[in-house]
Amino acid sequence: MSVSDELILEQIQIGPMQNFTYLVGSKRTREVVVIDPAWDIDALMNLIEERGYTLNAALLTHYHPDHCGGSFGKNKVQGVAELLAANPVKIYAHKLEADGVKKVTGISDEDMVKVDSGDRLKVGDVEVEFLHTPGHTPGSQCFRIKHTLVSGDTLFTNGCGRVDLPGSNPEDMYHSIQKLAALPDETILLPGHNYGDTPTASMAETKRVNSYLRINDLASWKMMMGG
Repeated sequence: MSVSDELILEQIQIGPMQNFTYLVGSKRTREVVVIDPAWDIDALMNLIEERGYTLNAALLTHYHPDHCGGSFGKNKVQGVAELLAANPVKIYAHKLEADGVKKVTGISDEDMVKVDSGDRLKVGDVEVEFLHTPGHTPGSQCFRIKHTLVSGDTLFTNGCGRVDLPGSNPEDMYHSIQKLAALPDETILLPGHNYGDTPTASMAETKRVNSYLRINDLASWKMMMGG
């Protein structure tokens, strides 16, 4: 998937949990970042090489192993540790998520850039804005690139991320969903999993089909979440 004359934006379904990894970058400079690299790092690196891209960084929506690698039940998921071995780059994580990333992946503080909401990263001619959206995890973040939003496990096309896991917070998730609901209707939502009827949707369409975006008071939200 490509959007606009300047923007490289590829959505890649990978792994047994219908995860989406994204390549985002500049068509002019061929520089890209990879978002949530996991499951098959060799395949991702081969794709980057085939496309003639230069990988500059990896961005993480949150620290769960299906998005960044690490132990997952009895399995070991490939992720940022294997990426660093193949192509050393900085790993961008929200400052509240850094300890979780280190714990599950084994990478170090020196490997990471800790970001905050509103920070921006230039990738060639393209700018990525970091948006803190806690709820699924304390340091969950989304990435806004032009008129698109890579939303990780904060928002799906017809649902939202779980809030019954360690570190989850239903009230935080409510406020994060409200923040995303305020984005322009033409914003294209790019979720962290292929859980909906379509792999992408406009924010206008997401508001129409996703009941979580239609709740505008905290009491109703808590009732919906069983709290």
